[in-house]
Amino acid sequence: MSLLKDITSDVAQVAEAISISMGVEVEIVDDALTIVGGTAVYAGMVGQKEEAGRLNGNCLYAGVLRSGRTEFIEDARRYEGYASSAAATGAAGELAEICTPIKMGRRIIGIIGLVALTEQQKKILTDKDRGMVPFVEKMADLLAAKAEVQAMLNDSESSRNEMAAIIESTHEGVFAVDKNGYIKHCNHRSETLFGAGKADIIGSHINAFMQGTPALKVIATGEGYTENEEIYKNGRGSFHFIVTVRPYFRDGTPDGVVVSFRDIAEAQKLAYTIGTRALKYTFDDIIGESSALTRIKSQAAIIARGSSTVLITGESGTGKEMFAKAIHYSGPRAGAPFITVNCGAIPENLIESELFGYEKGAFTGAGDKGKPGKFELAEGGTIFLDEIGDMPLHLQVKILHVLQDMRFERVGGSRVVVADVRVIAATNRNLEEMIREGTFREDLYYRLGVIPLYTPPLRERKEDIAPLMAFFLKKYNAFMNRDLTGFTAEARKIYEDYDWPGNVRELENAAEYGVNMAQGVEIDVDAIPSRLLRSAETRARGGRTMNDRVRQFERELILGKLRAYGNSSDAKGEVAKELGISRATLYRKLADMNIR
Repeated sequence: MSLLKDITSDVAQVAEAISISMGVEVEIVDDALTIVGGTAVYAGMVGQKEEAGRLNGNCLYAGVLRSGRTEFIEDARRYEGYASSAAATGAAGELAEICTPIKMGRRIIGIIGLVALTEQQKKILTDKDRGMVPFVEKMADLLAAKAEVQAMLNDSESSRNEMAAIIESTHEGVFAVDKNGYIKHCNHRSETLFGAGKADIIGSHINAFMQGTPALKVIATGEGYTENEEIYKNGRGSFHFIVTVRPYFRDGTPDGVVVSFRDIAEAQKLAYTIGTRALKYTFDDIIGESSALTRIKSQAAIIARGSSTVLITGESGTGKEMFAKAIHYSGPRAGAPFITVNCGAIPENLIESELFGYEKGAFTGAGDKGKPGKFELAEGGTIFLDEIGDMPLHLQVKILHVLQDMRFERVGGSRVVVADVRVIAATNRNLEEMIREGTFREDLYYRLGVIPLYTPPLRERKEDIAPLMAFFLKKYNAFMNRDLTGFTAEARKIYEDYDWPGNVRELENAAEYGVNMAQGVEIDVDAIPSRLLRSAETRARGGRTMNDRVRQFERELILGKLRAYGNSSDAKGEVAKELGISRATLYRKLADMNIR
């Protein structure tokens, strides 16, 4: 970039001033040999190239650009390199010249040429008493200083533009606040969030928009904070933000703060989106080589192309959520959110608001802007209703209506929200049996099961055990910085003969245990969980032990009581009371026996 072109008016003024004061002509070129200013014939040549622009040539200007030294040509007609230059410009009348580089630090940014076109001008140039060389070098320094100031201004303007672009590109509102609390700058997003224009915001005190903001304390203390939840109310409405405040300093003392703020509903949606997209799965991530698994993956790949509701059934730990994600990320909604709802993990009194959101003031008063539900967060994408069999009956009705119409109302509101989502549900429970017991709606079952998909247990696809062992060994080797080479033959046989009631999840846990406990280069019998060893011992004795029979009887007894009383917290209390055990003991047994 030509620095002299950025100061063309200064170049023209300097050229004119030199010519008038010294009585000679002036030509000024940049570091690309482009004429950027001059007098007489050179004024009409601005924009043209001297010496045909040959920077590596043998002519005068090119040589001065390379050497960085002033050249004094007292007789131009006898200077070989000068003759070529004059011919190139058509200025055959040049008689003498003082040619001086314009230096900005170590960089040569151009040349000033004092040129004699007449004998009188030649006498002026060659008059030793006039000191022409020091004079022209001072003029070169003047232009260099001007160019340097302009370069600094350009850099400053560029930095301001970059900073403005960065501030405007962020999805957060931004206030720059001075030490007295007045807003100096804001971005477009802050205008949108507050419903005000920059003319209204800039110059106002921050209290006009964020009454009582802790940002004022940061100005006093110099200690900022990150992602604080804050609620404000003013004449424009109520605002629920996630706020970050950072101070800036002058001479070591706070001179103001930068306040960035994001609408909490959008922050929640972003968090859900990032959280779910961080765990993308494709069908290639589902490890296994058995014909049963290959068939299911092929079916799921076909299912992924559409938007129909899918019901995935199978035992716990068989990879139902992985299949749900693979269907989503292999289909046309892959770029939109994948939102998971564990219907069995959310308290019954909160699940409706979690699914459908709640309107402003529904729970926490007028200052609350409300909250979007999972169906809104999944807009355009997929909502995965895991453990759908644990959903309360009264909510099953609402879910059925949403699936039929794809519209709903927030809790505490009357505004109808239209949903564009694909629904995938999953359960490890026998929904048909629950329908007979009256704990699951038959119409919802058929609405969910438009496309059924069954994930087989690991005991029905023994061929997948070996590749899963290898996969989890590699995974936990990397996690724990181990370098185990595999499993001993005896350990491998115990793994392959085991029934894996907890399926792939139990196998993964066993492999993690093995990588932790292995003493040698392989996972041996001494690094196998005790439940696998007990199962192997039982098989070696040819049958189940008394403990196994008692455990099976306990399991069947507990399951029978749960079917009779239900699966709620109160029902479990009744089951524990009838069995003569504490509630804590019942919960421990449920966990030990893998009863959901």
